[in-house]
Amino acid sequence: MNHSIQSLHEDSLSRRDVLRGIGATIALAAVPGGLKAKSVSSGKDSLPMQFYKSLTETQRAAVCLPIDSPKRDFVSNWWYVHSQQKLHEFYTDDQRELVQQIFDSFHHEKHQEKMRKQVQKDLMGKVKNTPSVGFFGTPKDDDFEFIYTGHHVTRRCNAHTDKGLGFDGRPIFYGNFAKGFHEGKDHVGNPFWYQGLIFNEFLQTLSGKQRETILVGRQPRSEKPAEVIKKRKTDLPGLHCADLSKDQQVKLLKSMRRMLVFLRPDDVSATIKAIRKNRLMDKLWISCYGGKFDIGDDGVFDTWQIEGPDMVWYFRGFPHIHSYFHVAV
Repeated sequence: MNHSIQSLHEDSLSRRDVLRGIGATIALAAVPGGLKAKSVSSGKDSLPMQFYKSLTETQRAAVCLPIDSPKRDFVSNWWYVHSQQKLHEFYTDDQRELVQQIFDSFHHEKHQEKMRKQVQKDLMGKVKNTPSVGFFGTPKDDDFEFIYTGHHVTRRCNAHTDKGLGFDGRPIFYGNFAKGFHEGKDHVGNPFWYQGLIFNEFLQTLSGKQRETILVGRQPRSEKPAEVIKKRKTDLPGLHCADLSKDQQVKLLKSMRRMLVFLRPDDVSATIKAIRKNRLMDKLWISCYGGKFDIGDDGVFDTWQIEGPDMVWYFRGFPHIHSYFHVAV
């Protein structure tokens, strides 16, 4: 979705307005000195189940979708699973508190504060941009799912457990523009640029010929929701991972684990396990993109893809970071 720097200032709210509109749970957790979410309950139910049970019948009717809803596989850089039921107005303070706990639980404890700040920053000062949450299915379904959506954020999980199972086998999104819509080559302040540095570190293990192959002369994937995570079986660009040495394959897998470190360890482990178990490495292709997609034209690639018939990892750093990730687990 197109943004403009001007939109950061139009219809902007004061800090007091934002805190009042969004509630202490969402807003104060993301500002220095703000309130922290309460400690996770030691109750029998998972956090998403606690949230589900707190919903009134009216709320459930509005935010619980069928298990096979087309929205379940939808992902975009800015969307709301329920555009009319936002966190700031449709839920009680206690329910917002639970949602904050759930959101925190999706991330490694060392990255939780950064992720709160990312969500807060990408509200762009407008209460109408507050995230939206929902469910797919009912507790009777084994794959009953909780989902959290908003600007530059889509997270999800199996609602029956607080253990990460690999994003419930469906796509997630993460992104940010930290200092402005058009970021510089160092992406100052962006909490996800560390992934770009790790990826470029992996590139140093490639031979000259491999580096030539990985840089392709075509556009990266379209960001249209129907296409960005569409799994291709043919016409895959770049370097085939089957042509990597075993040491290079090991390095790539370790790099992927390191890049996912902002997420909770259980989800990361489940994802890496799925890649290994399904022998995806030999089916993956890696591609990098130059021109405007290499900010500063410095060979430190800001835009890359790791993809195959069963997995899509799209990372675009121009004009700011968007990343879509999807691997079936």
